[in-house]
Amino acid sequence: MKCPKCGGEIPFYDLKPNCKHCGVNIYYYSQDELLARDAKRTELEAAAARMVIARIKVTFIGGALQIIRMIFTLLAVAALLLPFGSVLFRFPFFQGNISASLIGLIQTFQNGLLMKLPQLLSSALVSKQAMVVCVDLAGMLLVAVVDIVLAVIFLLSFFNLTRSTKKMCNTAIAGMIVSLLAQIASIVMNAVIPDSALAVVEVGFGGLLSCAVFLIVFLLNRAILKKGIEPTYREYDPKRRELLKKVRAGEVNLDDLPLPIFESEEEHAQRMKALESPNKNGEG
Repeated sequence: MKCPKCGGEIPFYDLKPNCKHCGVNIYYYSQDELLARDAKRTELEAAAARMVIARIKVTFIGGALQIIRMIFTLLAVAALLLPFGSVLFRFPFFQGNISASLIGLIQTFQNGLLMKLPQLLSSALVSKQAMVVCVDLAGMLLVAVVDIVLAVIFLLSFFNLTRSTKKMCNTAIAGMIVSLLAQIASIVMNAVIPDSALAVVEVGFGGLLSCAVFLIVFLLNRAILKKGIEPTYREYDPKRRELLKKVRAGEVNLDDLPLPIFESEEEHAQRMKALESPNKNGEG
């Protein structure tokens, strides 16, 4: 065993708390060193955590634009509740409705009518109307995929606000195009394929609503880019984060760093005030 201060050899049978070479208390000397290392690591890790919190705040609730964008991102998903189109099948002893909406898709799957769609497509009586349902469902599902991509980008946008905002703009444009094409296809097929005694086709306007919501999401993201919203960090926190990366990579040793590692004038004043408070209490 070696003394943590002077490096002198201490035999295993020497149970004295002090080093026989330099006289330092071995236990407390090591404890102070460990506490100093913990304090340095805490300073660096707390800075990294504060930066993440600052990015989350400015991304989601940092201002009116961010809050409104969050609401309309949720509304883009909620727009799927309005049907893109629907067909009511009226067979003898059976009646069922297939609606190209999120709720309609779930209900159609539960009552088993969705599984009968291939049979309806092969039927000479209602094949055209069944084709309308397939087109409406395909359009609704494509819009749903764009909604999922938009929501994922939004949830991860705190990593890089500017880059994610640009991606949301592009995704919103894709959503507008897909929604508009789905709505046009629904209107055209409804106009071309007439109703029959066994199937009644109805046009929904879920595509128009989705297109409008995507347009608003696009405009909000453009406004955020134009405004140039960026998180505000505490002084020295970016340097602390970079230093933490080097410490974790083994490039920098914590023992070689001072305590505190970085300290602004405000932080120095707060530390001095905290040190003076116990002394005042003791004097009282």
